[in-house]
Order: sequence, then C-alpha cells, then structure tokens
Amino acid sequence: MGLLDLLIASSIPVLKVLLITAIGSYLALDHVDVLGEDARKHVNNVVFYVFNPALVSSNLAETITYDSMKKMWFMPFNILITFVISSLLGWFVVQFTRPPSHLHGLIVGCCAAGNLGNMFLIMIPAICKEKGSPFGSPDICETFGLGYVSLSMAIGAVYLWSYVFNIVRASSFPSVKQFDKIHVDESSIETPKSELGSCKEPLLASENQADQYALRSSASDEMVVRSGLKQKIVVVFGNINWKSLFAPSTIAAIVGFVIGVIPLTRKLMVGNDAPLRVIQDSASLLGDGAIPTLNLIMGANLLKGLRGSGIQKSVIFGIIVARYIALPLIGIFIVRGALRFGFIPQDPLYQFILLLQFAVPPAMNMGTITQLFGAGETECSVIILWAYALASISLTLWSTFFMWLVA
Repeated sequence: MGLLDLLIASSIPVLKVLLITAIGSYLALDHVDVLGEDARKHVNNVVFYVFNPALVSSNLAETITYDSMKKMWFMPFNILITFVISSLLGWFVVQFTRPPSHLHGLIVGCCAAGNLGNMFLIMIPAICKEKGSPFGSPDICETFGLGYVSLSMAIGAVYLWSYVFNIVRASSFPSVKQFDKIHVDESSIETPKSELGSCKEPLLASENQADQYALRSSASDEMVVRSGLKQKIVVVFGNINWKSLFAPSTIAAIVGFVIGVIPLTRKLMVGNDAPLRVIQDSASLLGDGAIPTLNLIMGANLLKGLRGSGIQKSVIFGIIVARYIALPLIGIFIVRGALRFGFIPQDPLYQFILLLQFAVPPAMNMGTITQLFGAGETECSVIILWAYALASISLTLWSTFFMWLVA
C-alpha cells in the first residue's frame, strides 16, 4: 500500500469532521440561531443521556467477549500513561509560560485530557470504509473498531472526571497549603500572661509526671496525625464528582460489558437469532445518531472561541507542541515497546487506536469543567478553537504515519 493511499485514507475522515463541524458553526451564528445557547444545551443533554450511552453499550455488547477482554487489557494502562505524561508536559508549559494561577489547572487539563471518544467515533468508521485502509474488511473493521473506541471512551471518561476534574478544581479554589498556613498562624498566637500566671503546678515535674506527660503528648500527637490523615482522605474523596465519574456513558459501558462477557445475556440479546435482539437493535439505532450530532455541537461550541480572550499566545503554542508533537512521539515508543514485550497482540487496528490516543486534540468536556468552576471559560474556548483547527493537519499526518507503522 502506497503512502498516497494512506494519506487519502487518513485525510478523508478529517475532512468529514471539518465539514460537519463547519455546518454546526454556521447553525450557531446569531442570524441563523438554530443551535443557539439553549438549543445546544438541550441537544447536548440528549447526546449525553441517550445517544452516547446507546452507542457505547451496543458496540461493547456486540464486540466484547471474555477472549477480547484479555486482548484489550493494555488499553486502560495506555490511557493512564497518556494522562500522566501529558500532565507532566502541561506542567512544563505552565513553568515556561507563567500564566495566571487560576489557569494552571486549565492548561494542565487541556494537555492531559484527550478526546478519546467523540473523535474516534467519527474517524474509525470513516477510515474503515476507505479503500486504502490497511485494516481489512470494512464491516469487520468498523465492528471491532467501535468496540475498541467504546472502551476508550468509557475509560477516558473515568480518568477525566476523577483526575482532570480535581486538577482544575484545585487551581480554581485556595490551595491546601494556604489553609495549612492559616492553621499555623493561629497556633502561633501567644498565650496571655494572665493565663500563664494562673498556673499552680510546679515548673519542674517529677520523673513519673514527665513520663505521663510524654505518653499523653505522644498519644495526642498520634491522634492529631490520624485525624489529619482521615480529614485529608475525606476531603479528597468528598471532592470527587461521583455523579460525573459514573456518567451515563460509563454506566452504559458496564452494561455492555455484562451483556457481552456473560454467555447467557449475550445469547439472549446479541445475534440474529437472539430472542431479545430488538433491544440491541434499538440501542444501535439510537447510537447511530451520536456521531453527526456530536460534530454539530462541537462546531457550535467552537464558535465561542472566535471572540478571543487575553490568553497568552505562548500558552496556546505550548499546548499545541505538547499534544501534537511531544506526546505522539512518546506514544510511539510506548506502544512499540509494549508490542515488542508481548503486552499487546499483532492487531493493526488495535495498535492504531492505541497510537492515536496519544495524538488527539483536548477533550471537549474541558469546556464543561471550566463552566462548573467559573474559571477560564473564555480561555478554554480559545484553546479548544486553535487545537481543533490545527488538528485537521496534525491528525492527518499522524494517522498516515501510524497506519504505515502498523500496516
């Protein structure tokens, strides 16, 4: 397969994304107002609660079995590696650009969280249908590809709402160190002389009294340490947005796993001869509406970034370099190393998706997270706008290279 065929196969899906995204941006214009703010909110709710869960559960139920679970065990670790490494890259961007403190979490989050679901849902079926695709039969490629993508979406959602959510939260509110400083200042207040003078005990205690005092002091210190540790654990777990962590797509992924892995439920719902196949078919029909609707909403949301903000150009440049240059290069070494040590199978499509997880633009849910805390909303819109505008070039080039690498 020639390089030109690979380039065409990788560029067509990106062009489809751009065309539908452009339509979404047009529908969101003020003089058109089909996808205005209220309309976007309602359509986004339909996608979040209906289309995405139906797509995830139907594809996982159809493709996931016990054998395929053993095959895909490396994907959760691969996604975790992308989050950790890209967080470090985001930290370097913060150190070099020196943005305002309330934007630190936004910058690290945009570097850490990639679009591990929606972008794949659009690209993978389009790539499978292209003649130059190296992934075999279009039907088989799309079926298994969407299974891999559904798993990627579910795991990415868990990491996003448990890890990135708290990074943005930490930079949006006073830090723990500031609260610790307040407690230290309060404890350093001198005791009034009147209280010192009212002490009737001798200044020098006996040995027994000293031992008892030491034991009481040690026990008191231990109780303080335990209390402080318990308080920190409660604060950490209490601040996790559990409702967002178990989003509808995550719950749908669990349902899809149960249906696909358990032989009894699989025979009942999956297949042409399944007695309850109407449920699976209905979920697939609903899921088909997710891909075009997601693109339209993405185009409408990107329109807000055209208004601009006072964000530094160096910040945008740093995020682009981190996500589109440094992270994909690191991903090549990680995936190829995992293949060499036998951690992943000789499946070109599976390897391609693992590699592509290092090259996608920031997650669109970053805008939702910044809206929850009211910090960096306009800056996030500008970052997302530039990131997705340049993704058309970056994804085309990296997709071409990745397909050549795994073919």
